[in-house]
Amino acid sequence: MNQQFEAGINIAIKIPKSKYEKTVAFYRDILKLEVSEKHIDNPTVSRTHEVKFGNNVIWLDCVDNYTHAETWLQLKVPNVAEATNYLQMNNIETCDELEELPENMHWIQDPAGTVFNLQQHETN
Repeated sequence: MNQQFEAGINIAIKIPKSKYEKTVAFYRDILKLEVSEKHIDNPTVSRTHEVKFGNNVIWLDCVDNYTHAETWLQLKVPNVAEATNYLQMNNIETCDELEELPENMHWIQDPAGTVFNLQQHETN
């Protein structure tokens, strides 16, 4: 199987509530990047800010029950079901219990625990 993965533009940083305001201020006031708060309706993320980061977007997610920050990355594939089968054949299981997702997406982790959002390329 010739499965192809491509990096997406989205990077999420899950930030403990106690460090959230200072982290947002760092990106906005110290680095002077374009930062804007966005509405979010998610049971595990209480607030989110979008940061323009070159060709990428960093999502600063306030997570009330975390004790340390984590960085989550986006992977794009032509077909999520085929990619999921390929990953399972290579002993990589989905971990969709991490955070609520739309259908046809999955969370996976590398051996070090880095989280990836596996999703399909947009069709034009």
